Amino acid sequence: MTGSRDDWGFGPGFPFGAAWKSWGGPGSGRRRRTQMFESGEVKFVILRLLKEKPRHGYEVIKGLEEKMAGCYTPSAGTVYPTLQLLEDEGYVRAVDTDGKKVYHVTPEGERYLEEHRDLLEEIIDRVRETVRDFTGGGIGEVQGAFARLAGVTFKRAWRRGPDDPALKQVAEILKKAADDVEQAWTTRSV
Repeated sequence: MTGSRDDWGFGPGFPFGAAWKSWGGPGSGRRRRTQMFESGEVKFVILRLLKEKPRHGYEVIKGLEEKMAGCYTPSAGTVYPTLQLLEDEGYVRAVDTDGKKVYHVTPEGERYLEEHRDLLEEIIDRVRETVRDFTGGGIGEVQGAFARLAGVTFKRAWRRGPDDPALKQVAEILKKAADDVEQAWTTRSV
């Protein structure tokens, strides 16, 4: 396994941003996912990431977000305890570098990862499939429209300043749009 973005299966072709952190593939016939990984799985993904290159905790968070094209950003409350667990199990070692703990995979960690290669590939395949289910069809269209709306709104809003009269008008437009979206869900649910 190499460390390129494509071998994780989440390249630039996935049209979504960091706002989509958890989901359940609509129309997929599967239960709704409320988290990206099942219990105990994130350690395999973190270990694989560290095999590519040593990283400190924040770099692990950002690395996973990048590898998964923004569809998942693990919390510090997930990453740091997992790094400690991996260190306790002897699969990584922490080296103090410029005041930060940088985690390196140990030979035991490399063996462990190799022994569980099939499981890791299964995890990545499942996550890839979940993302594809979620971003396909109408959901992809909704996400694209939402991303455009967010871009158009915030690109200009932050430059205008808090007293710009257009901000109040934009806020009213967004409130009306939210009401319209809510109404669409209500009428479609009946």
